[in-house]
Amino acid sequence: MKFLVRDRLLGIGDDYWIEDEHGRKAFLVDGKAMRLRDTFELKDAQGRVLIDIHKKMPALRDTMVIERGGEPLATIRRKRLSLLRNHYRVALADGTELDVSGKILDREFVVEYDDELLAHISRRWLRVRETYGVEVVRDDADPALLIAVAVCVIHLAERERDSD
Repeated sequence: MKFLVRDRLLGIGDDYWIEDEHGRKAFLVDGKAMRLRDTFELKDAQGRVLIDIHKKMPALRDTMVIERGGEPLATIRRKRLSLLRNHYRVALADGTELDVSGKILDREFVVEYDDELLAHISRRWLRVRETYGVEVVRDDADPALLIAVAVCVIHLAERERDSD
């Protein structure tokens, strides 16, 4: 499954559609403006909220929290003691961890579980400027969760870059 994200629209308070590989609207990222913390909702094409994403407050390091149905699903933060600046850890509520690594700001990175590829995020296979793709590799993977992870790590990396 491949999804297309229009990168230039990313930002708090901006809404943008994520299309499937056939050009159909699949998900809406609804950025909530005028909030004390960074907040997004990932909705399906019918407007139902699938995932809530918000910045964890307070936190020593920038941390994003993903919730489904009001229940914690995942916590995302930059990996400690990593030589790679673009290396994030996704701690799932069930105790498992996903690893995100690559060139986050260039939109060239992967999401893995136990060294197995779950999703590949890339601009390389697209011709449209300011667009990147999210390719969900495994059929049993949760596309909404993987898209939410991509949105979170890009947001965290951009915030870190802007604060430098």
